[in-house]
Amino acid sequence: MTGENKMATLKEQAQAYESPKTLNIAELESVSVDVEIKEETRTRTDGEEFTIMFIEVDGKKYRVPKSVISGLNAILDKMPDVLTIRVLKTGEGKDNTRYQVVPLDVKEQTIQTLRENSII
Repeated sequence: MTGENKMATLKEQAQAYESPKTLNIAELESVSVDVEIKEETRTRTDGEEFTIMFIEVDGKKYRVPKSVISGLNAILDKMPDVLTIRVLKTGEGKDNTRYQVVPLDVKEQTIQTLRENSII
């Protein structure tokens, strides 16, 4: 007896395996604009390095494309009191994917200002 614990079979281990992957911010129903954003450098299969931005929610990483940052910047320019957003994704692939940032919650003061200016 070698003291080894019985492990799962190779087949069982393979069936239970989930490849670690980064999700996309568009997969979340809503995101606080105050969530911490992080960067991570990765290496492509050809050896080239690249950097992604991501947020962590419930222990999972969600990639944040630069176009989402740009879209949020435009919203914050007009509505600096936005609290949460939703990101909508259309298209597939590197060149055909588009993101739209939608403000969800804003401070009451901003809502009042929008009403006063007949925007809502």
